[in-house]
Amino acid sequence: MKAALIESETRVSIDSDTDIVAARQNGRELAGWCGFPATDLALVSTAISELARNIVSHAARGEIILRLVDDGYKRGVEVRAADTGPGIPDLALAMRDGFSTSGSLGLGLPGVRRLMDEFEIISEFGRGTLVTARKWMWARWRPLELDDWLGRFGRAWAPGISA
Repeated sequence: MKAALIESETRVSIDSDTDIVAARQNGRELAGWCGFPATDLALVSTAISELARNIVSHAARGEIILRLVDDGYKRGVEVRAADTGPGIPDLALAMRDGFSTSGSLGLGLPGVRRLMDEFEIISEFGRGTLVTARKWMWARWRPLELDDWLGRFGRAWAPGISA
């Protein structure tokens, strides 16, 4: 995962439920500033929430690092969750839906992998975990206005509607 940083990073220390909310709000704000549509704002903030919850539940404390990134063709949001907790002894098992060491549904890490476009996890047992996830948006993307949509697609999808 290579990309250029286009904005200074925002760091949110995580050690309580209040911090989870703060990280989620910061990530949603950053993704909104980047221009993501509302549906992707929800995906990014949900991924952040899951990663921060894992920190609180398994490592007690850590950090969420948020940044805007650009690879020349697209821009996006990078979310890094870092902790110095116990680490994950079996990453393959932890990435399976339904696996949990805490009695939860076991959808956190696999869910984050599905919500985001890129996902990488590094964990060393006894030393901590680093998760990096990115959500991308094409650099020239902009939401279609209703008139644009009707002009481009209305005739094909809804005969009788003129733009």
